[in-house]
This record gives sequence, C-alpha cells and structure tokens, in this order.
Amino acid sequence: MPIEHARLSARFPEIPAGRGHYESFYLKACHPSEPLGLWIRYTVHKQPGALPTGSVWFTRFSADGPIAVKVTVPDVSVAPGMAVVIGAHGHMGDGFLAGDVPGASWDLRFDGSEEPLRHLPREWMYKAPIPRTKLTSPYPDITVSGRVVAAGEEFVLDGWRGMIGHNWGAEHAERWIWLHGTDFATDPSAWFDVAIGRIRVGGITLPWVANGVLCLDGVRHRLGGLERIAATQIRELPDGCAAVLPGKGVKVWVRVSAPEERFAEWVYEDPSGGEHHVLNCSIAAMELQVEGASPVKLSTTYGAAYELGTRPATGGHPEGGLARG
Repeated sequence: MPIEHARLSARFPEIPAGRGHYESFYLKACHPSEPLGLWIRYTVHKQPGALPTGSVWFTRFSADGPIAVKVTVPDVSVAPGMAVVIGAHGHMGDGFLAGDVPGASWDLRFDGSEEPLRHLPREWMYKAPIPRTKLTSPYPDITVSGRVVAAGEEFVLDGWRGMIGHNWGAEHAERWIWLHGTDFATDPSAWFDVAIGRIRVGGITLPWVANGVLCLDGVRHRLGGLERIAATQIRELPDGCAAVLPGKGVKVWVRVSAPEERFAEWVYEDPSGGEHHVLNCSIAAMELQVEGASPVKLSTTYGAAYELGTRPATGGHPEGGLARG
C-alpha cells in the first residue's frame, strides 16, 4: 500500500543549543528465505553547547558475517519531504531512503499499511524526562524494494519484509534489548516489535521493563509495561536471549539467536559522555510461543533482529573493529 502522509519527523532542529541530544532513523530488512539482511541508520549526535553531527551507518548481514561501514560529517539537516539529510552520504523520508558511503550504496523504496507503533504505553512518557530514550516504529511492518551495492556486489530487494524505526533522547538506557520479527513460517502476516530496557535512576539500575506489540491476524497484543515488571523474565547473552513477556490476556515466550560471527558490534556514545557497546544481528532466528485464548507457535529462520546494548564491552568483533556514534 503506498505511503500517503508523513510519519517521519526529526526532533533535533527543535533542541536548545545547551542541551544534549541523539536521534536515529533506521531500516531493518531481511531476504524472505536466505541469511541476508540490511541494517541502515541515519543518526544525529549533539553534545551540550555544540552543533549536531550526522552519521550514516550501513550494515549488510550474511552467513559470512557483516560488512559494516560508518561515515560521520558535520553537515546534517532536514529538507522538504525528507526527515533527515546527512551531507552527501544519505537521506531518508516517508517511503524512501538512499545513501552512498565508501564500499556501499543503496536506493530503496518501502511501502506499508500498518499504523505507527509507539512503544511507550502513555503519551506523557514521550514528554517526561524519564525514560530518557523515546522509541517509536513509524512503519513497524513494511516491504522494501530497490538496489544495494556492498563490497562490489550488487543485489536487488524485491519485496523484502522489514521496518522503519525512530528513537531519540538525552541518554541511552543503561541496558537494552530490541527485538523485531517477520517472515514467520506459520503466519506470514504476523510481526513482533518489542523494546526492553533497564534505566539507572539515582545510582540504582531498575529491573527490565518491556514495551511493544505482537500483531496476529491484524490484532495488536500489547506486551509488557510497568505493571507487569514482576512477571517479565529476561536472560540475555551476546548471541541471543530468552524472555517471558506478559501482556493483557496473553503471555509470550521468546527465543532469539544467531551464530556469534553474524553479529555486528558498535559503540554508541551518549551526548553527555559515556558509551555503550552494542551487538546487533538482523538475520537472527526467532521462536515465539503465545499463550492466550488461541495458543500459537511462530518461528522465523532469518527474519528477526536482536540488539543488545550494555555498558561493559561485549564479545565478538566484526571485521574492521568497532564503529562509534
């Protein structure tokens, strides 16, 4: 279904000069049957009292491991019809994104009819100082088409499933997990999008809080929330995680994993200092066991994304080392 109205809107032009800020627009897309996927990010990083810089991050995932490239420039802006423009290296708007960095280029279009997903369950949370990270999926389920060249190899996307996400804030969570899944064998229309985080307040790291949705047969089942912290269970590892995520009338058991060599690793910097080490594999396997009125089991071989963000260093370094931003 064609994109008809704007959903992608940058926050950084409105941030006061003395305040720190980071912001990210990103695409995840997976081949329908092979271990091949994309993770493309357009980010803005602004330290307090400084002008913003922009970065374009390109990652192609495959069975042989990731190809990861990042370019940072001081030229970052918005433009008519575009949510963000990172110099001459990349731009994104509703329905399209393109970029050109050393060793990679892309020109992609996306379509989707799903309404945006706002992970935080209450609107006031997007205006409150805590949580410091605000997360949405303006397009939680899309099809992506176009052309990509990476490391001299050209390939064509023809209706790959994926998503477009947007987050922003003054500081990353102390620890976080992001999970996204499509291309489930038993229900191709289903999708899963959940963010799980631990924040630090007054020197204390609070328990895991999950927020997100499992969509089945066009019905969204909201998972997690502050009221379900006690029933939320998380076991995270560098190559996957297991979780129990309660929701209203449902409970979902999650398993996601990928070989360690298929993960890319980056360093994300906070505007006020400090950093997080981040592992991401966007061609992971996922299994969901849904308990509710109609029990359901879903699985995808390569259609899931698993991202783990932590303060300490994590294992597994892609070729070329760590990217920062």
